Amino acid sequence: MNLGLEVVGRRPDGSHDLVSLFQTIDLHDELRLEPAGELALVCTDPGLAGPDNLVWRAARLLRERAGGRDGARLELHKGIPVAAGLGGGSADAAAALLACDRLWQTSLSPGDLADLAATLGADVPFFLGGGTALVEGRGEIVSPLPPAPTRWLLLLCPPLHLERKTASLYARLTPALYDSGAATRSAAAAVGRGLFPAETLLRNTFAQVADAAFVDLAAYRERLAGAVAGRPVHLSGSGPALFVVYERREEAEGALAALRSEGLAVYLTATGPWRGQPAVEFAAEE
Repeated sequence: MNLGLEVVGRRPDGSHDLVSLFQTIDLHDELRLEPAGELALVCTDPGLAGPDNLVWRAARLLRERAGGRDGARLELHKGIPVAAGLGGGSADAAAALLACDRLWQTSLSPGDLADLAATLGADVPFFLGGGTALVEGRGEIVSPLPPAPTRWLLLLCPPLHLERKTASLYARLTPALYDSGAATRSAAAAVGRGLFPAETLLRNTFAQVADAAFVDLAAYRERLAGAVAGRPVHLSGSGPALFVVYERREEAEGALAALRSEGLAVYLTATGPWRGQPAVEFAAEE
């Protein structure tokens, strides 16, 4: 997920430059795979099982790049809310690249995999390694950082859908709304010193336009703010997920229970001191 995300400008080709502080959390999907004659994807959310899924696209792209004809049956178990701004699809794509590379023994270099990841999406290269990182450019410049101190995040995922979400949010940004990237670079510097960044540094450029883009997002933010006793509420990625930072789990449990009693999709998850490749289960090895 993005602890901070500053959009700093637009390139001549229409893409945008960003400065972001990425952080792995323990909310996760599961990807299982086994050898097969063709590529096939099944998912616990049937609506995500088609060829547009990033897992399918990643596997197909890797096979084309490696010049192979092998197949695989991929089974995706969703645990991360879909299109919430938490990077679930990007994490799944990275896991698929790494898993299929291992299954098919393509012998592609880490640089080759990173290049493929960048063609799948701006967030995908980060998830090849995870942990904590400063991410710049269009997402292809990943600078790993030491593990950030563990914090507990109370995540609220409103059931708000927006067609072509990320593109729609970028379209709402004007040059006057672009940020310098200074806050996020300062946050990364704090992590480099072994500190969790001050919340004033967790800036998200999309927060300036998200309420206008997502109907009722402001109302959900107010409900979350009311449950957390005035703690800062942050937008994750391109939204609509919102999060609140806690130093200790027990501090968040009251708000978690209150929000769940209202029937809201709320999660308590931790930032991780870990760094490493996504865990993938190979059915053939069981």
